[in-house]
Amino acid sequence: MTKRTVPGVDDARAWNERLAWAYHLIAADPAERAVALDRLDRARAKTQAAIDHYNQIWSAANRFGPHPRKRTAAKQAFEEAASRSLPEALWTGRGHADLRRWPGLPYAVLYLEWEARYPQQWTRHAKMWGVKQALIRQLATAGHDAGTRAKLVDLVDLVVRRAYRCKDREYVRLARAVDGPDLRARLTAARHSPDPWARLHAAYVLWLLDHPEKPNTRHVWKTWLNENAPAPHLRHGSGA
Repeated sequence: MTKRTVPGVDDARAWNERLAWAYHLIAADPAERAVALDRLDRARAKTQAAIDHYNQIWSAANRFGPHPRKRTAAKQAFEEAASRSLPEALWTGRGHADLRRWPGLPYAVLYLEWEARYPQQWTRHAKMWGVKQALIRQLATAGHDAGTRAKLVDLVDLVVRRAYRCKDREYVRLARAVDGPDLRARLTAARHSPDPWARLHAAYVLWLLDHPEKPNTRHVWKTWLNENAPAPHLRHGSGA
């Protein structure tokens, strides 16, 4: 009998067997990304069908009485389908006791990197702002291994250099968690970028790193913005 895998509790090898293809979502080659996007769409469709079937079983149970075997089978089918799709495979990880030791961690980082590099494709194919927010908050902790920490520094740098998107404010938590000379060097470079938003955003994040007592609120952003006299067309940004 085949062992059933469940996202969040099985090992890294099982995660890779199910989702290694998802790394092509951040490939430089558009054709390679297109193949991965097609596979993702099919995986998400299967997951949605499994959810619909599970809900039908529950609805029938409410009308005609419980069907524990059918409910168990429907739940297992949903978990199996979800484990092969993004971001559905990450839902269980949001409640993991220590995300740093969660075998799905590389795919949580991948989901965020995909959104940072190809935001339009992410929005069209797998947008879940709540999952994005929850993952960033859980990743915003010290003690990551060197490889993961380097990826998180890359993420902060990518986000600082682009136009603001929903929930990007959460990345300040991540910047504070992975603060160090390497991150500050990246932010300093962005501060001298030809892009005015990157310059402004990097300066603000560096200022917040130097003032850990300051909350990253809209009021703090606007106060800092006024005191630093940016170009008028940047005064109405949404903040970090």
